[in-house]
Amino acid sequence: MPDFKQLLTTHAQLTEQTLTSLLSGEVQEIEKARPGQLMEAMRYSSLGGGKRLRPFLVMESAALFSVKPEDAAFAAAALECIHCYSLVHDDLPAMDDDDLRRGKPTTHKAFDEATAILAGDALLTLAFDILSRETTDPDPKIRIELVKLYARNAGLGGMVGGQMLDLEAETKELDALEITMLQSMKTGALLRCACETGAVLGKATESQRMALLQYGNQIGNAFQLADDILDVTSDAETMGKQTGKDADKGKGTLVSLYGLDESRRLLDVYLEEAMAGLEDFGPEADVLRQTARFIVEREN
Repeated sequence: MPDFKQLLTTHAQLTEQTLTSLLSGEVQEIEKARPGQLMEAMRYSSLGGGKRLRPFLVMESAALFSVKPEDAAFAAAALECIHCYSLVHDDLPAMDDDDLRRGKPTTHKAFDEATAILAGDALLTLAFDILSRETTDPDPKIRIELVKLYARNAGLGGMVGGQMLDLEAETKELDALEITMLQSMKTGALLRCACETGAVLGKATESQRMALLQYGNQIGNAFQLADDILDVTSDAETMGKQTGKDADKGKGTLVSLYGLDESRRLLDVYLEEAMAGLEDFGPEADVLRQTARFIVEREN
């Protein structure tokens, strides 16, 4: 079995290469021009950083069905464009108002707010451009299914809707169910989408797709809870972003509701339930099992 950290690095490099080619200055068919400032901001916010966890999950979920990483790379890059757009917009003064992302100034600080907004808009739009291409998958039915999957997970009933609930949470108290719903949309949606993308690319059976959805749902829960724990226990230098902001804004999290000890116990429950979703895949899913442990045990 390949070394997990090396595999994570290899897939991240493939994602970086794919994104770099997609974000070239070369004008594509129908396009009139690619403005330099916009391209620079898009590259700044999407290249040269991050774990590339969502692309990794796309590639490794697809690998369960013998889809090669390079054949899943365009779908993975499209999802990463959506993720990077969400970070650019999430950092804006009107949203979470962050100055630091991945250890460097956020896009609106490195450029300006208008450029950051447009860079996010362009990354989101580019994602669906990528999904429309035959290089993503030669089967148009698969491409259409991916368009629907990404739109539903990224949009009003997924990540964007979760961001709205998160903003509303600054002015009211939430119970555990409401917090879990918010986080499963804002953070969990794209992680679930990554796992389901592998199932779509691999033409999985309905039961296999549902099993990957269970896994994706639980690692999404685990990712956010681990992040909230680190927000309390870690620091900005380690995390590459400001910590303690949820407490400062009075936002409800499971950590603030349950405390650190109970939150860590719940994190183990999420891990167990994620593993249960992979039972029928056997040893072929060992990398995904390692990924779940990585999410739970990460330090940044």
